[in-house]
Amino acid sequence: MKILEKKTSLKGTLTVPGDKSISHRAVMFGSLAEGTTTIRGFLKGADCLSTIDCFRKMGIEIEETEEEIIVHGKGLHGLNAPTEILDVGNSGTTTRLISGILAGQNFSCTLSGDASLNSRPMKRIMTPLSMMNASVESIEGNNCAPLRITGHPLTAIHYDSPVASAQVKSCVLLAGLYADGVTSVTEPALSRDHTERMLRSFGANVISDGNKCSVTPPETLYGQNIVVPGDISSAAFFIVAGLITPGSEITIKNVGINDTRAGIIKVCQDMGADLTLFNEREEGGEPVADLLVRHSCLHATTVEGSIIPALIDELPVIALMACFAEGETIIRDAHELRVKESDRIELASTNLQAMGADVIPTNDGFIIHGGKPLHGATIDCKMDHRIAMTFAIAGMNAEGETVIPESDCVDVSYPAFWQQLESLQP
Repeated sequence: MKILEKKTSLKGTLTVPGDKSISHRAVMFGSLAEGTTTIRGFLKGADCLSTIDCFRKMGIEIEETEEEIIVHGKGLHGLNAPTEILDVGNSGTTTRLISGILAGQNFSCTLSGDASLNSRPMKRIMTPLSMMNASVESIEGNNCAPLRITGHPLTAIHYDSPVASAQVKSCVLLAGLYADGVTSVTEPALSRDHTERMLRSFGANVISDGNKCSVTPPETLYGQNIVVPGDISSAAFFIVAGLITPGSEITIKNVGINDTRAGIIKVCQDMGADLTLFNEREEGGEPVADLLVRHSCLHATTVEGSIIPALIDELPVIALMACFAEGETIIRDAHELRVKESDRIELASTNLQAMGADVIPTNDGFIIHGGKPLHGATIDCKMDHRIAMTFAIAGMNAEGETVIPESDCVDVSYPAFWQQLESLQP
């Protein structure tokens, strides 16, 4: 349990953990490659450790040192049938991406996770995988995990995805590594493109054309040295803390600013934020920068359309930021928030309302009237890490005490979150 009180003048420099999405993919692709893949900056959060555990159960040797993860790949066809259920924990990324890989193997296995994971929708991957001749069964018959996957030779398809989801796209592309021709996915808007970038670096023939992406099955993937940039989804909490907490100035180093992930930067700029990018560079095929954030007088904006996939995980903390902006902020086209680790529209709205904010939840987002002072409350985060971190920042900008009983859930993506938050001193 954590108890937070109002703060002023947060100052300091910090480095956020490695990008969760990239960390997952580095382990997966390294396992399917020939030779050794070294991963520096790997996020040792619970979700990414679930990915490591699953591949170890399929015979991949993975070493962990203080500085790096070392994956001894066995090639595209080197995985072994696991002798037990593959436990994906709370990780939707592990579940959906690994399903694409497992669909093309020559063995059967079962994927299952915790109660939250096993309530999340999996039909969105079951449908395209079935079109590819895969056998993916929801054991409970509810289109959720546990999933029983029986590997088959796969048929290449073109899939028009009804949702802009990197997890769906990646699942289909990874199954495409085992298909009989070119597999392609078209999305209604471009989702994060880490899979495409990294598969290319491992030697796959991946072609991107607007919202369409295609993969040709490679003969071999080759081990790589991966440097994982800082996760902008983790940086988002400190970006917002710096913008809404009076007198604050925070430097966040080594943040990934991939266009398909960095929508929060544009939204902050649209709201009048004093946010500076410097030391821009490229590391491991991903654009990276340091960020300088200062307290700002913010104004309302509308967040909608094609930018939503580039900031879907940051929307709860953007909703908090909007509470400190002048005017009416509207967030729409974000129905995906309702099927994350929790219903983040409902949960963010309920908790913000409990703190005195003027927030109206809608079917696909929020209507927020900024300027109402917040007061402390006890936060029900339903073990959702991003909700807990959002309300840690809220609690530091509210009168009285804010209590977060399930504070340990941040370990899923940011084990050092509380220590780094406490390191920011006036």
